[in-house]
Amino acid sequence: MPLLNLDKITAGLSTTWSGFRRDWDRSLRSGNYPETTRYNYLLAAAQLGRYLGEYSPDPDADAAAEDPVEVTRAHVEAFQAWMIETRSASTALNKHKGLQQFFKWLMLDEGGIDRSPMERVRQPKTP
Repeated sequence: MPLLNLDKITAGLSTTWSGFRRDWDRSLRSGNYPETTRYNYLLAAAQLGRYLGEYSPDPDADAAAEDPVEVTRAHVEAFQAWMIETRSASTALNKHKGLQQFFKWLMLDEGGIDRSPMERVRQPKTP
């Protein structure tokens, strides 16, 4: 049974988030990325989208929960802090790296954004 189940990963997310992640997965597959790397990258983006829609205290997160083009640095930093509080700094670091790749792809390959919201987000320090 394959590790990567896009339908399960994208469950409960907006069609815009799901569409971008399906396109990104196609791009990762064409680059011959291993399935575990693809899974970790796609999961990080899905978790950010879910956080924005379900857990973010920021009232401005609604637009970002619908469309990743609307994600800001503040959204990513809040997500990263939430990951540290609810999981661990190591998990937050893993998500940070996946999100860097997602927003890099969104900016360079898709042309959806002019600047990555990850541009000045610091990596979490791990113990």
